[in-house]
Amino acid sequence: MAGKDVDLDSLDGINEINITPFVDVVLVLLVIFMVTAPVMLKESLKVNLPKTLTSDLSTKSKTIGLAITKDGQVIFNGELVSEENLKLKLIELQKTAPETTFLISADIDTRHGAVVGMMDMLKKNGLNFFALQVEKIKTVPE
Repeated sequence: MAGKDVDLDSLDGINEINITPFVDVVLVLLVIFMVTAPVMLKESLKVNLPKTLTSDLSTKSKTIGLAITKDGQVIFNGELVSEENLKLKLIELQKTAPETTFLISADIDTRHGAVVGMMDMLKKNGLNFFALQVEKIKTVPE
């Protein structure tokens, strides 16, 4: 067998690779990933709010949510942003809507300095309307 000359053209079988099914599978996986990624991100970034008996936020202007996770990640209006992107968004808002109210939600385990830093960043950009979001403690009527 080792010395036999084999004519490769006479062999039956697949002579070329059909890549169409592979591309179809890859595109389906891409769509599935794109649909599930935002859901997974939202579930993984949980914020446990501190609780109080009172809260006082009046909504007279546009309100934007800012959340700080216990890991220090910042979520701007439902979108995870870096510090540089947050600064750019705040500069743009100061020019277009300086009366915007920011609702700051910070996890109960977030460092106090991160919350104060967020308030300072808002003030530096001329955005002076903000409130801290808390959960109201449910009390039993006496």
